[in-house]
Amino acid sequence: MSLPATVSVLGSTGSIGGSTLDILEQARRGGAEFRVVALTGGSNVDLLLEQARRWRPEVVVLADETGLARLRAGLAGSGVEAAAGPGAVAEAAGRPSEWVMGAIVGSAGLAPAFAAARRGATLALANKESVVCAGPALMAAAKRSGGAIIPVDSEHSALFQVLAPEQKGRVARLILTASGGPFRTASLDVMRQATPEQAVAHPNWTMGVKNSVDSATMMNKGLEMIEAAYLFDTPESRIDIVVHPQSIVHSLVEYRDGSTLAQLGPPDMRTPIACALAWPDRLAWNAPRLDLPALGALTFEAPDLDRFPALALARSALRSGGRAPNVLNAANEVAVAAFLQRRIGFLDIAALVEEVLQATDGGQNLATTAGDEVIAEALQVDAEARRVAADVLTRIGQAA
Repeated sequence: MSLPATVSVLGSTGSIGGSTLDILEQARRGGAEFRVVALTGGSNVDLLLEQARRWRPEVVVLADETGLARLRAGLAGSGVEAAAGPGAVAEAAGRPSEWVMGAIVGSAGLAPAFAAARRGATLALANKESVVCAGPALMAAAKRSGGAIIPVDSEHSALFQVLAPEQKGRVARLILTASGGPFRTASLDVMRQATPEQAVAHPNWTMGVKNSVDSATMMNKGLEMIEAAYLFDTPESRIDIVVHPQSIVHSLVEYRDGSTLAQLGPPDMRTPIACALAWPDRLAWNAPRLDLPALGALTFEAPDLDRFPALALARSALRSGGRAPNVLNAANEVAVAAFLQRRIGFLDIAALVEEVLQATDGGQNLATTAGDEVIAEALQVDAEARRVAADVLTRIGQAA
């Protein structure tokens, strides 16, 4: 098996980043030879230092500049370069490596994703916000450079695996599955009183806090619908969502002849990571096996749009196009942060996003050039949406 000779992990201290390093560890034990070029983290200095000592990359970078002194002190004499700040994260993404895991959470992952895509790397993309905020431009940048984008979200990885490029014109529907999250059967009254601790307690998946809240509101599925539209060049009208509580069928592709192909597997993010690392080969690792008789049954149901309005908001943003998906994403990040800080209630998340969408002009499409202007424009739209969201939060606080 031939794996990339050089790899970088952006967001190595997060859930996806940690799973990526676990897969790399197993690959190395299996005899694979590769060199780690860069590791980047958010603010967890201790974990990043531990990873740096284990992997000996060229450079380690903290997004939070306040931890740089500790990082440098911890790496003194190691020969590993230390840096900090958003610009340094993007610079690390631009360093020569064949394969890059893009696992930075939120809009902070946008510039690093472009840095990797522009230089022709294979970008294993777990940062959905990069696609939601500037998907067409990011795809164009990768195409121009001769690089590739392999999605790592379990749903998009599933579509990637079963959607043969030569069959694209014969696809009737893309069907994304959703677990339904911790509140799948909860009443609106229960959801209204939900705490952050309850919202992040996902029944199937181990994820970061922000992604767990998005799963609880089902905004994650709305964002994934926008992602699928851009990644697979498919209109909103041909993308459906179905709730599948067992999280075994990760997505399906329905073809015009009535055939529906699905990718199945236990809910473990290391599976799509391994797929992205070895594609088009298959990496042997200590993967959990699918025991269908033990499962007994797989069930599916339609999503409840009354209890999970985020789905309709995302579909409307995708249908509107322009900058609306970017606004949706930014407003949601602000709302989720406010909920985690107990400033708003769980049901207020979607309500705040809706108000920001109504108050913000979607405008024309973002540019699809590979220049820095597309990043600047996307970040400008993001900043304006966050400003409007902050105003809405202030009004909510005054009314409370």
